Amino acid sequence: MAKKQRTAVTPTRSEDYPEWYQQVIKVADLAETSEVRGCMVIKPWGFALWENIQRILDDKFKETGHKNAYFPLFIPKSYFEKEAEHVEGFAKECAVVTHSRLENDGNGGLKPAGKLSEELIVRPTSETIIGASFAKWINSYRDLPLLINQWANVVRWEMRTRLFLRTSEFLWQEGHTAHANKEEATFETEQMLKVYADFAENYLAIPVIQGHKTESERFPGAEDTLCIEAMMQDKKALQAGTSHFLGQKFAVASNIKFQSKEGKEEYAWTTSWGVSTRLIGALIMAHADDNGMVIPPKVAPSHIAIIPIYKNDEDRENVMNFVNNLKTDLVQKRYHDRKLIVEIDDRDMTGSERTWYWIKKGIPIRLEIGPRDIKNNSVFMGRRDLEPKDKKGILKDEFVDSVTDILDNIQKNIFTKALNFRDENIAKIDDNKKFYKFFTPKNMEKPEIHGGFVEAHWCGNPKCEEKIKTDLKVTIRAIPMEIIAEEGRCICCGKPSSNRVLFAKSY
Repeated sequence: MAKKQRTAVTPTRSEDYPEWYQQVIKVADLAETSEVRGCMVIKPWGFALWENIQRILDDKFKETGHKNAYFPLFIPKSYFEKEAEHVEGFAKECAVVTHSRLENDGNGGLKPAGKLSEELIVRPTSETIIGASFAKWINSYRDLPLLINQWANVVRWEMRTRLFLRTSEFLWQEGHTAHANKEEATFETEQMLKVYADFAENYLAIPVIQGHKTESERFPGAEDTLCIEAMMQDKKALQAGTSHFLGQKFAVASNIKFQSKEGKEEYAWTTSWGVSTRLIGALIMAHADDNGMVIPPKVAPSHIAIIPIYKNDEDRENVMNFVNNLKTDLVQKRYHDRKLIVEIDDRDMTGSERTWYWIKKGIPIRLEIGPRDIKNNSVFMGRRDLEPKDKKGILKDEFVDSVTDILDNIQKNIFTKALNFRDENIAKIDDNKKFYKFFTPKNMEKPEIHGGFVEAHWCGNPKCEEKIKTDLKVTIRAIPMEIIAEEGRCICCGKPSSNRVLFAKSY
């Protein structure tokens, strides 16, 4: 019997994927559960990831004409009641503030006092409160389009939480825009989805499918919701970003009106769009392996970890001089508009312990440097897109000259691996029995990684969509944007269908 290979993370993905996910977060030191139920503490390495995501996206939003603003955390309950569909969609997730202060209860404790005349909702999303400001800011067609983005935290009272993927409080950005006509608002909705798709693929190295949500899966109150869907390594789908065409519903609810060029009073057309710290969960589940995190270089908190190795004080002085000079050369380099960030790990630990520390954190490049390397004026390089033992020596000057190309190659390899995995696990299915078998694990007590994405025909009837969801916990993730007309039969009822949609189990 072959000896089982030791991994840094246990259990492995194939043994227990949900627990593997939690353990990757732990060994990579990304986050931890907080003392507040359902909330998380994002640790420095994880928050640096979020800062890079935020920085890159913020630049992209500003390139498309959007300005940042900030709006209140608390939203009067009456604002939600103006748009019935919206409040119904979020009612069960809302945290509600009912009192304004605490007072002594006479027994050494505290009790709520000062009951509010109107309850305040802790922001689950900001369409209604931002709409109130838009109604004041917009008077004429000259005030349009109004393109606003907010970086904030939101609260959605989740019962079953999982770090990064689903927590009661999380960080996100939410874009909110108002336009003079439907065409402009539609263009905005589609443009921002393309921004998300570009970021997911070219920075996070996660291939995505762009599409429309079905009516039952839309954002509450939206006329149309566009999405990007990504495949995780357990072959489930993760919704990685959404962009909503809100039509005029929210403008009517918030009284966002303007005088047109013709002098007529009209309601604005609005949109909203957002991504959150869920993207870090996507990074973990799309790229991490049984040795920990794997981070694409374009969003990595640090690019290179240098691990000095020596046995005595004389060696230490020579090695550290070499290492410090190398870092000085490297930090002069820029990688996609960022300075290279280099870590020197000279902690009182073995070289192996330090190496594995950085492997688990997912840093793109590791350099081990000892007296022999200095003698050869070289470095011993390991890459996170390769196996831990797959290391090689490279001349120092050659490494410095080629480091950005190496990082680009790592970025490309991570994306290609994820793309190949997804494409290998997408199936076209036309037979109902094969469809059900595809999404049914062999062992129901401990479902293994199974299934994937299925492109199948759907007649458009919500009853068929609901039946599949009830039977298999499988939903229509997207009606693909680049849809190809193709006659077929609905995978559920057998009635005629003109195109395929994307089915999958999801997070």
